[in-house]
Amino acid sequence: MKRKTGLIAALDTQDASTAQTWAQAVAPSAGAVKLGLEFAYAAGFPAIADVAGATPLFLDLKLHDIPNTVAAAIRSLSSLRPRMLTLHASGGLAMMEAARRACDEAFPEGARPALLAVTVLTSLDDEALAETGVMDGARAQVLRLGKLAMRAGIDGLVCSAHELAPLRDALGDAPLLVTPGIRPAGSQAGDQKRIMTPREASQAGADWIVVGRPITQAADPAAAAAAIAAELAA
Repeated sequence: MKRKTGLIAALDTQDASTAQTWAQAVAPSAGAVKLGLEFAYAAGFPAIADVAGATPLFLDLKLHDIPNTVAAAIRSLSSLRPRMLTLHASGGLAMMEAARRACDEAFPEGARPALLAVTVLTSLDDEALAETGVMDGARAQVLRLGKLAMRAGIDGLVCSAHELAPLRDALGDAPLLVTPGIRPAGSQAGDQKRIMTPREASQAGADWIVVGRPITQAADPAAAAAAIAAELAA
């Protein structure tokens, strides 16, 4: 049975008006919009709420700190009602467990966001990881952190499309797998090193793909988003 894979449009900008324009353009095709560090630091939380509107919000803040600080941060942003929220799996078991408890306590019943643990950033390859002391490569590190996140009660993982199949083999269908670093055929890779096309990522087991510049830098963002959604549905 073919997995249904949804599109998250990454609205990476510092300008609220630009983000609002993009959000309206992609709304018919994207199941969620992503707002992250660049926008949050420049525009603030009220602007995040305004831009997301009724569209499900993937709030990509990649929380990473001591457990108490991460828990407090989650309580602080609970008014935004994100559908998905990211933190770094490398923060460790205690931090992720604290994040899960904070989500359970801070959000109304039925409104808790899916907590997604970032495994290895798609801008990192084996050589870059070795420079940080991780000597056995991206795949081994992703599996290690993915298993740790599941122990902590995290709902899903953010991973490269190249780690989708190994994660599905190791963890089954339960985790929600969200995949950045997606580039439609013919798009430039940019700063991404471990990439796939939308169809390839869907076939490998992604629940959601995150696409930014191929949509927002297109001459017609609405058409670009629609084309990716059609590729996923084919």
